[in-house]
Amino acid sequence: MERRSFFRNLGISTLLAGSFGLSRTAQASPSKAYAGKNLAEKRLKELGITLPEAPKAMAAYVPFRIVGNMLYVAGQGPIHSEAHPGIGKVGLDLNDEQAYQAARTTAYNILAQVKKACDGDLDRVVQCVQIQGIVNCVDGYKNSPRVINGASELLRDVFGERGLGARAAIGTNSLPMNIACEVLSIFEIRT
Repeated sequence: MERRSFFRNLGISTLLAGSFGLSRTAQASPSKAYAGKNLAEKRLKELGITLPEAPKAMAAYVPFRIVGNMLYVAGQGPIHSEAHPGIGKVGLDLNDEQAYQAARTTAYNILAQVKKACDGDLDRVVQCVQIQGIVNCVDGYKNSPRVINGASELLRDVFGERGLGARAAIGTNSLPMNIACEVLSIFEIRT
């Protein structure tokens, strides 16, 4: 008996698919209702957000990669401005609120990459699968999850609950160019 037939007969393939998140749920499945509606763009406008141009790679990597229906976005940093500083060590140069805003503007760069990857159509996003946030902070800093909420909450504000992904929030003693945070992300998209 073929291995596939064996597992199918036992019903294990269905069990494994559900256990490991391989089956689609009603909440996570792509919706035709989003196609061509520019809902994400309308939501950005309501929030008063204009996305920047997608940042170019600053070293030997690509800003994003699409594999099947998964979009992997390389680590993005914050948009630095006088009003919202994104450079410096949290707990020394930046307070919690400034760091939160830095993470929020980091999500602007993430969305700019997603938009570029999706040929300008943010409504191709089915869901955020995961974000990994890294905070440049002093030793003993305990609020990295609150900081990375800036990115998580912005994605939720734009996409609703499907904008929330599985997440990590990690503190470190240094990031490139002394940026306050860096966020890596994975999205499921309609191809």
